[in-house]
Amino acid sequence: MARDRQSIVKMSRREGYALHPKAHKVMARRTAKPGEQAGMGSRRPPGRSGQYALQLREKQKVKRLYGLLERQFSKLMKEASRTKGQSGEILLQLLEQRMDNAVYRAGFAPSRRAARQLVSHGHFCLNGTRVDIPSIRLKAGDQITARDASHKSEYFKKLDDTSPSPVTTPDWLKVDRKKLQFTVSGLPTRDDAEPEINEQLIVEYYSR
Repeated sequence: MARDRQSIVKMSRREGYALHPKAHKVMARRTAKPGEQAGMGSRRPPGRSGQYALQLREKQKVKRLYGLLERQFSKLMKEASRTKGQSGEILLQLLEQRMDNAVYRAGFAPSRRAARQLVSHGHFCLNGTRVDIPSIRLKAGDQITARDASHKSEYFKKLDDTSPSPVTTPDWLKVDRKKLQFTVSGLPTRDDAEPEINEQLIVEYYSR
């Protein structure tokens, strides 16, 4: 399974946006981007600037936020552009519907990366069937439950330490933390994604 193995903290510093909870503290201490020294700027030659640079950085930020590679992200953008409605909002909806993101949003993992690992290792069942594909797209009515064997694992026994309760969950998920399960009650909306995302810049990037 392809995945981005770069340091999430380094990527966060590059994008100027905390892509992972642990990046907040590091970014507070190290404000310069990779390749720069605080107060001295970058040693790298200047790259493309202007609107293109803004579009590229926003695309990279969102792609890395959800843990996708370029091919995966581009494929979703093409699907969003073919679907009736606002392409940017549809893209975010498709990203939010991913299995790994839903596990994170439900509060069963402290980050999307951790949720991706949990799903990849087969800790969850979708409608009673064990799954190990993080990119599965959930739909209304789907029920996701931690496997019986996983209930006994140290991770889920200490869930409140790694992903403390209470967790603010979106309206499209109904969570039963005691049973380690959640149900998809509807579809995510634009408001369910991070407000700092400027999806229009991503649409413009792929429309060049």
